Amino acid sequence: MQPRKQHLIDTALILFNKFGYHATGIDLVLAESGVSKATLYKHFRSKEELILAALQLRHEQVVSKLKSKIESNKQDPQNTDSVEDVLVIFDNLNEWFNSDTFFGCNFINVSAEYADPNHPINIFAAKHKQTLVDIIATQLPPQADPKVTQQKADQIGLLVEGAIVMAHTRGMKQSALIAKEMAKTILKA
Repeated sequence: MQPRKQHLIDTALILFNKFGYHATGIDLVLAESGVSKATLYKHFRSKEELILAALQLRHEQVVSKLKSKIESNKQDPQNTDSVEDVLVIFDNLNEWFNSDTFFGCNFINVSAEYADPNHPINIFAAKHKQTLVDIIATQLPPQADPKVTQQKADQIGLLVEGAIVMAHTRGMKQSALIAKEMAKTILKA
């Protein structure tokens, strides 16, 4: 990818994360990135294309970090329980909630701003959330009935999303750890 294009995406992602998608205008992205309007429109035909590119970058970051944390946990010689590979998700969330880069979830926020379920941005956000549930499902101990595995993955996914919303809207920075304890109950059932 061209450096100027990547710089635009990186800058836009930071601004969208911090200020929102509708509230962040193209002029702010240009001012913060130092890129000209002509360069912006050379790479992106619209603000929505830039939003999708920023969401794609964030999706890749989240999935990569999550898979890395899970793999690192699997390599830990003290880890003898595959349930811990699922629970590491909540430790990852706890780190994020307590960082200075937590402004809520890009995908939850964008789906609220682009609420039409047929809008490409909303569709992308939903696919991202499904990818996370799919990753959770692959980490669950095998069940005799695949429907049970999917049900547990969906329940864990619900806890993840609830923790994110509580951390963002109510400032409950410990919500990931609370959700982790709830997830233990689901995983032992």
